[in-house]
Amino acid sequence: MLILVLMVTLFAAGCAEQGDANEDGAASEKQEVTVGYVLWDGEIASTNVIQQVLEMKGYDVEIIAVDAGALYQGLSQGDFDFTTSAWLPITQENYWNQYGDQVVNVRHNLEGCQLGLAVPTYVEVNSIDELNANKEAFDSEIIGIDPGAGIMQNTENAIEAYELDYTLISSSTAGMTAELSRAIADEEPIIVTLWSPHWAFGRWDLKYLDDPEGIFGQADNVDTLARMGLEEDMPEVYDLLTRFQWSHEDIQSVMLDMENGMSPEEAAAKWIENNPEKVNEWLGE
Repeated sequence: MLILVLMVTLFAAGCAEQGDANEDGAASEKQEVTVGYVLWDGEIASTNVIQQVLEMKGYDVEIIAVDAGALYQGLSQGDFDFTTSAWLPITQENYWNQYGDQVVNVRHNLEGCQLGLAVPTYVEVNSIDELNANKEAFDSEIIGIDPGAGIMQNTENAIEAYELDYTLISSSTAGMTAELSRAIADEEPIIVTLWSPHWAFGRWDLKYLDDPEGIFGQADNVDTLARMGLEEDMPEVYDLLTRFQWSHEDIQSVMLDMENGMSPEEAAAKWIENNPEKVNEWLGE
């Protein structure tokens, strides 16, 4: 009888050990996910959200911040499983031209990401070609950001193309938003260089000025890119990525919470808690 008990015990232990090994084996195949991203506010927001959503499914997700060139190279080499940080077809066109045939473009996760000149909605001017007729209201100034930023060159091009009698004031992103905040508090006219998504659109009612000459170019989308083979290696992750898409309102709410002092992790967790239907849609539930 004792021998029988020992045999049953050993058999049960062996089954449990085998079950754990299978369980751990399955987990090890799917749990470790590496996500690359660039250190832009919108990409910090989206990466932290997708990280936490995947963690809800039991994955161990590492997020790694790199510059755009290293991001594309890492995807092409399989160092990253995916990114939600690809600005295409304009902003990162040169990287796409170099690496596009070595990665998989899963889908747009955010559409209509533009840049241009923006004003508060209470300003009656609606187009860049109306600015000269209203230069006194704006003190003939456009408030910009860092001198080397691409949007600053676009703005200089716009000043030339529209023959604007305006001066572009170099500042910083923080300086520009501080000026915007001050002007809105006093309901004064102001023109700033801006892009979307940006938390400013979540805090204030703003609008882009029409650009009939197309100086600021077409809008980008933000795409999810995956390494080659991800669909075969991690079909559950890949399927989730095919459903991951959200709106400017969604991402800007996360960005605004970050701007207001929340950590990216806290802001992402708040958004997930407040948007269970969208999260369940991504999860296919």
